[in-house]
Amino acid sequence: MTPLAHDRYCEEIAHQVGQLRTVVTSGADLSGTVPTTPDWSLEQLVRHTGGALRWVDVMVRTGAEDDVPEDQVPGFDGPGAWGDPGALDAWLAESGELVVGALREAGPDAKVWSWAGIHNAGFWARRMTHEVTVHRADATLAAGLPYEVAPEIAADAVDEWLEIVEWAQRTLPDDTVHDLRGPRRTIHLHATGTRPEIHSEWLIELGEEGVSWRRGHEKATVALRGPLTSVLLAFYRRLPPDAPGLEVLGDRELLEFWLERATFG
Repeated sequence: MTPLAHDRYCEEIAHQVGQLRTVVTSGADLSGTVPTTPDWSLEQLVRHTGGALRWVDVMVRTGAEDDVPEDQVPGFDGPGAWGDPGALDAWLAESGELVVGALREAGPDAKVWSWAGIHNAGFWARRMTHEVTVHRADATLAAGLPYEVAPEIAADAVDEWLEIVEWAQRTLPDDTVHDLRGPRRTIHLHATGTRPEIHSEWLIELGEEGVSWRRGHEKATVALRGPLTSVLLAFYRRLPPDAPGLEVLGDRELLEFWLERATFG
C-alpha cells in the first residue's frame, strides 16, 4: 500500500504527542516500570521518545548527510530534574512542536540521511508517526488507560513494520529475521470492524527466499484475528496474541516463532 500523505503524518505526530502528554500529566507513576519495555520506567520511555523527536528535528532542519550524534542534539536528554511531570510535559510538547515544524517546512522530498536507505524527510515523518504511536501504547498500557489509534495509522504501522522486516533481511546478515527462512508457511492478519477502504488484512509468506507480504484475505497456516488496534499491538508484541478480543486460528507456534524473530536492531 502507498504510505499516507506527508501532512497526515505531521498531523498524527502532533496528535500522538498530545496524547502522550495526557499520560504524563495523568498522575501515573513516572518511576514505575513499563511492562512492555521493562528496561525503562515510564519517565525513561517518555524521555526516549522526546529525544528521538528532537534528533529527527535536527537531522531534518540541517539536511543531515549522515547520522547525528545524540550529544549534538539540543535538549536531547530532557529536563534536568526527574519526577517532575510539569517539566517533562513542557519538554515533550516542545519536542513535538520542533519536529512537526521541521517536517512541515522541509516537505517530504527534502534530502535527509536515514538508516533505511530512504534519504528524505518523508521517511522520517512516517517513522516518527509510528515511533510515537507505539510508545504511546507502552505508556498508556503502563498507566492503565484506554488506547486507540486511527485505523489508517494502525494499518500503515503494520505495513511499515513488514517493510522494516524486509529491509532487515536484505541488510542485516546476522538478524534473527533470517531464522524465518524455510518451507513455505503463511500468516494471516485479519483486523475486524474496519471500513472496507482500510483493507486491513495481510498475508505474510515465509519461504526459502525469506519473508514477503501483501494486503489480502487468504487461508493461511495461522491467522491472528481481532480489532485492528489489538492486532497492531500484538504484532508489535505489546499485547499477547490471546489478549481479550484476539483469536489465533491454526498453528500458534508459527505465530509465536514470527513474533520472536521478526525484529530488528
